Amino acid sequence: MLNTVYQLKRPRQFEAVFKRIVLDESSVLVRPTYLSICNADQRYYQGTRNKKVLNEKLPMALIHEGIGKVVFDPTGTFQVNEAVIMIPNIPQEQDEVIAENYLTSSRFCASGEDGFMREFVSTRPDRLLKLPENINPYVAAFTELVSVAFHAVGRFDRSAHSRREWIGVWGDGNLAYITSLLLKKMFPECKIAVFGKHWQKMADFTFADATYEITSVPAGVSVNHAFECVGGSGSSGAINQIIDYIHPEGMISIMGVTEELAPINTRMILEKGLTVKGSSRSGRKDYEGLLRLYLEHSDIIDYLEKIVGAQIHVRNIKDIIEAFETDIHKISGKTIMIWDK
Repeated sequence: MLNTVYQLKRPRQFEAVFKRIVLDESSVLVRPTYLSICNADQRYYQGTRNKKVLNEKLPMALIHEGIGKVVFDPTGTFQVNEAVIMIPNIPQEQDEVIAENYLTSSRFCASGEDGFMREFVSTRPDRLLKLPENINPYVAAFTELVSVAFHAVGRFDRSAHSRREWIGVWGDGNLAYITSLLLKKMFPECKIAVFGKHWQKMADFTFADATYEITSVPAGVSVNHAFECVGGSGSSGAINQIIDYIHPEGMISIMGVTEELAPINTRMILEKGLTVKGSSRSGRKDYEGLLRLYLEHSDIIDYLEKIVGAQIHVRNIKDIIEAFETDIHKISGKTIMIWDK
């Protein structure tokens, strides 16, 4: 059957192309319903990625955060019309040491592989998870982003030392909000301090134990471990400020993405004996763990509803452009496309 795929041909220019789907016995056919725009999608849309990277990866359908409904499943794993979360990471092998999201052989939707901006998505059943009932679909749409934070927090828990009186989170955007929320729920005995640029945004971090503007941190403030959720041009400044405020032998978890090299104070990393750990993407196990956490702490969904931003019905390319342009000018929150294709 022919499938309509909405690809980014070049920055700010989408086109509809038709690709053939082979309905085999091992793949599930899903119709996307709610899609969430990520900063990575915006880097392609605005053309801020390296020109060589753009030339290599475009044309390509964007979006790796989304949910959908099962249309056809010859494997018998799901029921028709069942709501599912789509996992964008597609591993090609298993490794006893390296997680699926770090294997160089893994493919990833909207990064060299068409993302979810399609009429139908044909995928393996292990790349889908049944969406629990009573979860706001606008929140469910960005489950992938939350799973990335869950993955990073899990890596922190397995590696960082046990002195965790204060954990700092640098950043005041969506990733910082989600990461600090998960930290508070997963480690209720720890105190969470948020360090950001905009007090208006940090006012939403009502679950945090303290919030500080990075230009006026009070004397005596320090943390045992820290998460960098800034990314972009602010990565270097955030990491270096963390190095200043973190206790010796603490762990710095780097999550923000930047297109440029970020100079950091390696002398003090050595002097303090710090561990720097990078985390990126997530795998099926992270999604499964996150869904269990939702069941244990149902109020997480309530908090995540606060970062749902613009909600735009998408029926054509003009609507797609409107959604991406709206997302560029947002103050905060996640832009959700109701995918009426």
